[in-house]
Amino acid sequence: MKTELLYLAWVTALTGLLWVPYILDRIAVWGLTDAVGYPDNPKPQSPWAQRLMKAHANAVENLVVFAALVLVAHAAGVANSVTAGACVVYFWARVAHLLAYTFAVPWVRTLAFAVGFFSQAALAWQLLAG
Repeated sequence: MKTELLYLAWVTALTGLLWVPYILDRIAVWGLTDAVGYPDNPKPQSPWAQRLMKAHANAVENLVVFAALVLVAHAAGVANSVTAGACVVYFWARVAHLLAYTFAVPWVRTLAFAVGFFSQAALAWQLLAG
């Protein structure tokens, strides 16, 4: 499997699993019955879980762009050290972003987001410049 597709699979798997910790927190805070039901006035979740939900939403939004770029590059036969490196860097930037967001590390969160953005930009450049 090409590096670009491997890291697309890793990013997708990571994004697909991000809901698990904050749902476990919801069960711990609300109780199982309310967590699987529709409570009228639920207690707020733990602050870290609220931030993780936001990090998850951000990951989903950015997965759309990343996946489209990787799949277009694959379909077009564009694969080189820049595209492979951009995909590896993007994955680790998303890991750093979710951890920094969840644990409230503002500068690291923003830097990780920017690194992910520039990784996407590198992929787009390889597609559009060639």
